Amino acid sequence: MEIVFGLLVFLVTFFITVFLVSNWIKKARSVGLVGKDMNKHNKPEIPEAGGIAFLLGTTAGIFFYIFLKTFYFHTNTAIIEIFALTVTILLAGFLGFLDDVLGWKKGLKRWQKPLLTVPIGIPLAVVNAGQSVMNVPFFGVVDFGIIYPLVIVPLGIVLAANGFNMLAGYNGLEAGMGLIILSALGLISWKINSNLWLATVCFIASASLLAFLVFNWYPAKIFPGDSLTYAVGALIAAVAILGNMEKIAIILFIPFILDALLSLIPEAMGESKKEAFGKPNPDGSLEMPYPKIYGLEHLGLWIVKKIKRKAYERDVTLFFLFVELVLVALVWVVYF
Repeated sequence: MEIVFGLLVFLVTFFITVFLVSNWIKKARSVGLVGKDMNKHNKPEIPEAGGIAFLLGTTAGIFFYIFLKTFYFHTNTAIIEIFALTVTILLAGFLGFLDDVLGWKKGLKRWQKPLLTVPIGIPLAVVNAGQSVMNVPFFGVVDFGIIYPLVIVPLGIVLAANGFNMLAGYNGLEAGMGLIILSALGLISWKINSNLWLATVCFIASASLLAFLVFNWYPAKIFPGDSLTYAVGALIAAVAILGNMEKIAIILFIPFILDALLSLIPEAMGESKKEAFGKPNPDGSLEMPYPKIYGLEHLGLWIVKKIKRKAYERDVTLFFLFVELVLVALVWVVYF
C-alpha cells in the first residue's frame, strides 16, 4: 500500500510540475525574462529561472505527502524534519531566483553571490539535524558536538548549493545530474537505510526534476537558473545530513568539486573568469572555446571530441550523466 501511495505522490508531483513549467515558459517570455542559449549558433532566447516551477512542484508534492501521512496514515513521524527540509529548499530557491533576476551581470557582485546563500543552512541548524558523531578519515570517530549543527551543517548546505550551481550551461545538464543524484540517495534511503520518509522526499524532487527535464532537454525550451541549482544542491546536502549519508554525497558530488577546483585556474593565472559554454558551429557541433581547459565542461567537451571527433551539446550532457551513473555504481559497490 505504501508503494501505491508513493507512486501516487510521484505522479501528482510530476504533472503539477509539467503544468507549472509550461505556464512559466509563457509567463517568462511575456515579461522578457529570457537569456541566450550560448551553445547554439543562432543564440536563441530561452525563458529563464525555470527552477521556480521545479520548486513549487516539489513543495506541492511534499505537502501532498504530508497530507497523506496526517489524514490517512495518522502519523506525524519526521514532520519537523520534513518541514525544515522544505523551508531549506524554498529559501534556497527564493535566493536563487533573486540571483536570476539580480545576477552579477545586473547588480550583484561575484563575491556577493555565495554570501546570498548563507541563510539556506539555518532551518536544519535550528532543528539540530543529523548526527554530530562522525567517522573522520585519519582521526577516527569524532563527536563535533554543538559545532556540527551550528557550523558544519550550514556550511555543508551552502557549499553544496553553490557547488551544484557551477557545473552548468548545457541543455539538460543541471536537471539530469540532480535527477540521478537524488534518485540514488532516495534508493539508498529506502532499500538500505529503511528511511521511507526521506526516500519519498527524494523521489518527489526526482519526479519534479524529471518533469522539468522534459522541457529542459536538448533543445531546451526553458533554462533552470539558480532557482533550481541552489535548491537542488541544498536539497542534496540536506538529504545527506538527515540520512547520515555525507560520505556518499561527497562521492556523488565529485564532478562538482572538480569543476570548482578547475574554475580557480583563471584567477590563479591572473586571467578573467572563463565561460563554460562551447564555441558553436553552424551545424550545431561545438568547438573548444579556449586553448586551455578552464572548467569541467571544457574537459568533458574535449573528451567527447577525442571520442567522436565532432561533439554536440547533447553529447556533452550525456557524457556527464554517464560519469554520474558510474559514481552511483561505485557507491553501491563500495558501501553495499
